[in-house]
Amino acid sequence: MKTKAISSFFVLFAIAAGVVAMTPTAFADHSEVLVVPTQGSGAPGCEEVQYGCYIPGTATVDLGGVVIFSNTDSAAHTFSAGTAADGPTGEFDTSMVMAGQSYEWTADTLGEIDYFCMVHPWMTGLIIVQEAEAEEHDAAEMAHDDAAEMAHDDDAEMEMAHSDEELMVEISSSSADAGEMLTIEVVFTTMSGEGVSHINYDITATQNGEVVLNDTSVHDHDGIVEHTTAPLPEATSDETPVEVEVIFNGYGMPDEDKTGPIGQVASKHVVPEFGTVAMMILVVAIISIIAVTAKSRVIPRF
Repeated sequence: MKTKAISSFFVLFAIAAGVVAMTPTAFADHSEVLVVPTQGSGAPGCEEVQYGCYIPGTATVDLGGVVIFSNTDSAAHTFSAGTAADGPTGEFDTSMVMAGQSYEWTADTLGEIDYFCMVHPWMTGLIIVQEAEAEEHDAAEMAHDDAAEMAHDDDAEMEMAHSDEELMVEISSSSADAGEMLTIEVVFTTMSGEGVSHINYDITATQNGEVVLNDTSVHDHDGIVEHTTAPLPEATSDETPVEVEVIFNGYGMPDEDKTGPIGQVASKHVVPEFGTVAMMILVVAIISIIAVTAKSRVIPRF
């Protein structure tokens, strides 16, 4: 019996180590941010899509942090502080950045900085420079939180009820051809199928290593969210899938402490052309513990 118990603990340790090794950091890191142009932004039209002509359209960086402007598009662009109407303001100006090249700027001024492309003036973006460890709020989040404030007390009780439960994330999408945007729906529920509220997470999507969606510090009230990627460089297929990754950052309002299985989502999901529904279950280690202890009949105390 003792031998079985010791073996079980070794297995649990190995499982936990594997989960930790595969799990990226759960908290948004604003010491470095990557900004890329939307594919095909050298022609008008990108300003009409959800994320605009730069991804992310609004980027947050800590004071003293680094913003990397990487030109992943086929056309040359500039990343110039200012607006097309008023001209450059001087905080930064990359000059011409050719396809495949990048430029780094160290954020040395607090506040909001508009920027644009001098070659393609319809391309506009916003950099928010904040004090280190400050909370990130964009206009949409603030409006969303104000609308949900009246229901906050009830939601807080639900968050506490779900704080220790395993979480299920359902990811679904349709297919998309080259140059088209892909709509990705993310639905969060408990293992028992109940809805959740005030979830916080990061979501990224790539195709052949190219970032087509990078949405960090997402806050949603009911756990059902649609995301739209930038235009895809290639049609989705088994050979050119879009890989989606979701990292759960906890339950709670953006300016409050978070609860729940924070950081325990690090799964990568492939979305092929027929639009699969990928289910990922958090807290894999807990399930493994149950399986091992059921065989050994030894329940470890933590």
